[in-house]
Amino acid sequence: MSSGLHGVEGFFGSAVQLAALATMGAELAASGVRIVFIHTLNPYGFAWSRHVNEDNIDLNRNFVLEGEQYAGCPHGYARLDSLLNPPRPPRWQDAVPLRALPVILREGLPALTQAVVGGQYDFPKGLFFGGRAQAPTVRILADHLPQWIGDCERVLHLDLHTGLGKWATYQLLADDLTPSDWWSRAQPTLSGHRIILPQSASGSYRIRGGLGHWTAAWFAGRNYQLSYTEFGSYHPIRVLHGLRAENQTHHWGRSQDPSTVRAKRRLRELFCPGDAGWRKQSLAQALALLDAAHRLLGARDDAV
Repeated sequence: MSSGLHGVEGFFGSAVQLAALATMGAELAASGVRIVFIHTLNPYGFAWSRHVNEDNIDLNRNFVLEGEQYAGCPHGYARLDSLLNPPRPPRWQDAVPLRALPVILREGLPALTQAVVGGQYDFPKGLFFGGRAQAPTVRILADHLPQWIGDCERVLHLDLHTGLGKWATYQLLADDLTPSDWWSRAQPTLSGHRIILPQSASGSYRIRGGLGHWTAAWFAGRNYQLSYTEFGSYHPIRVLHGLRAENQTHHWGRSQDPSTVRAKRRLRELFCPGDAGWRKQSLAQALALLDAAHRLLGARDDAV
């Protein structure tokens, strides 16, 4: 299970991993299934309430596959950059949702989402910037991941995220690298967990430079199942607005200004809501999913 690529998402990911160790630690240790928790891959973003690292790199867009270039952007992103990252601090009343409405109506929300979040490499101060070169995080994982996974023949990779989907619900988004019949066979064990296959996904998007495809490429000779678990919080336009405001304060504001403090507090709320009901329900769902994944492997020398 990996979490914390996006710094502010690490708050929830940390809670899941700590709760799993506290409630399931002895069972996991005795099972013979290797459990690899990859925690806080973006400590800078975690510490400073950012979605990116110290170089404004979205690390989950930085795991570019071998032979690909750190260049380019999705169709439509370039003309949206002035809307997404105006060179000024955010204003108290900023009508970005209203300004985005004509684009949404013209292009449709799925197309707009793909253009914005797919991963871009041409605007260093923009949102979802994947970098111009490999970040140290990628090199660290390349050095250590083979040892952590060991000689496991089967791997089930749960990539943990928040901020997409309906409030206090979650989706297990099956990646198209994993054959759909594998998920069909897994259905009895995962009964009660909402599995979204690639061909039926709605509201999701494809990214470039993601951790999951990079790790799958590393272990191409293994039986590797990849999925993304998304825990829903707020409406996607509201989440985008929060990312935009925090990015503006970072580049164009001052660290102690009330607008900066407010933007960072709001970004934490968007990705890890303070509502006690959301936290309790989402944590319980995550632990149930981890338990099901653990039972699904159920044999020695596998990794989740």
